[in-house]
Amino acid sequence: MSKKPGALTTSAASAKHLKRRRAADGRFRYYGLSAIVVALGALAVLAVTIGSQAMSAASYHVVSYEVTLDPAVIAPEGASRPEDISRNVDGFYSLVRDNLLNTFPEAGADRNSRREVSDFVTRLAVLPTARLVAGNPELIGSRISVTAPLNDDLDLYLKGIGVRERKIRAGAISSVEPAPEGAFQVSGAGAFNGLLAGLTVANEGRKDDAVQLDVLLTSGVSTGRLTEISADTAHLELLTGRVADFTESAPTARIIQSAESERTISNKQIAWTLALQDMGRIKRAPRWTLLTNSDSTYPELAGGLSAIVGSLLTMLVTALVAMPVGILAAVYLEEFAPRNRVTEFIEVNINNLAAVPSIVFGLLGAALFINFIGMPRSAPLVGGLVLALMTFPVVIIASRAALKSVPPSVRAGALAVGASQMQTVFHHVVPLAAPGILTGAILGMARALGETAPLLLIGMVAFVGDVPKSPMDESTVMPVLIFSWSNNAERAWEPLTAAMIVILLAFLLLMNGLVVFLRRKYERRW
Repeated sequence: MSKKPGALTTSAASAKHLKRRRAADGRFRYYGLSAIVVALGALAVLAVTIGSQAMSAASYHVVSYEVTLDPAVIAPEGASRPEDISRNVDGFYSLVRDNLLNTFPEAGADRNSRREVSDFVTRLAVLPTARLVAGNPELIGSRISVTAPLNDDLDLYLKGIGVRERKIRAGAISSVEPAPEGAFQVSGAGAFNGLLAGLTVANEGRKDDAVQLDVLLTSGVSTGRLTEISADTAHLELLTGRVADFTESAPTARIIQSAESERTISNKQIAWTLALQDMGRIKRAPRWTLLTNSDSTYPELAGGLSAIVGSLLTMLVTALVAMPVGILAAVYLEEFAPRNRVTEFIEVNINNLAAVPSIVFGLLGAALFINFIGMPRSAPLVGGLVLALMTFPVVIIASRAALKSVPPSVRAGALAVGASQMQTVFHHVVPLAAPGILTGAILGMARALGETAPLLLIGMVAFVGDVPKSPMDESTVMPVLIFSWSNNAERAWEPLTAAMIVILLAFLLLMNGLVVFLRRKYERRW
């Protein structure tokens, strides 16, 4: 009793065991922190990867064209009704193409050049202008400015994606003289020293040295291709503009680090794009069409409006079916059902259904709703019913857990003052369990919003160009649209897919935020 507390002697074995236990505790904390760091790192990599790609799709380049709405082209004889004008896409497209041919006369020299300049704008890109003129016939005959998205490959080029190039400021060009075969010799003391050094760096590590890199020289609206480059001179093949623009100037050289045959855009298209940009006719604008346009086969025109509306309609059907049925089933099983083998069998199967792969519910929906009942394929009604079947177990389990969390004293107190069992449950127990019930229901809906496999089996993978107006219309949903876009071959679909993923995640975060708000607003502490 004379010894101080904590100063009791221990055996060597006990001290050794205590040391090992504390070391194990330290290792466990280290493992836990390491797991958290790894998880946060993976999440950060995922967010940065998707976000960086989505940023490219947040804006795009548009081109302006000054055209005269010739009545003979816009509203030819016998096709002057507004509906005829709005369908006359070829007429409006021809005006835009003629504007480009007038801007770049060299594009009309051969058929291939005309095709290349026509690729600047997609035919369907002039559809908004056609509808505008159809609604305002007084514009026919006047001169207007038409704005249309730039071709997706050229848009990626201006964003620095797809075509790798190295920009080098060339020295001053002192003279330009004609050379054989229609070329020109451009000269300047040491004008191309930096370019030669850049070519040396660009050629390092290349596997195929036989393929010559393209070098473009740009001065204002004029661009040419350089060949036979030395320190002071080079041969210039003019692509667009005037050769006089290179005199007494310090142009920019662009080393295109891939052969023209390996690219989706040609040297002429690059030259014309740079000329339009120098003229101020190409501008970068926010891509609101991602939220206002429906799906398209052209990346520059594609949008997710039909998928967003389809997802909302599908979630509406899911909520109207899964939430009331699932909540009422949970209330019955928890408060009214007798405890016997039947209810135990039902409870076990509900728990098992929560672990069933979602594709199984898709097979069930295809067999029951489409093949047996005969409901339409690709409809939000069918998709909502399939997702409701998948959401039932989640809603029931979460609702039962919320009902169990209500203290028995609440039930005893209500019964003591004369309330019936029905009144006790629906006037006291359910309102107190409402935050937990709503949390489980919304989380189940959030899971259903991100499902793809069951909806693929009921045909919601179809291409949908129109916005659905009711749950019975053909539709698709955001996860399926992401799946479809990710399988497209063109490079421009990659940033669009990432942008649609961000939109889907925004919907999921909104639903999770609603869960947090409801829990904090209605949560009761016992």
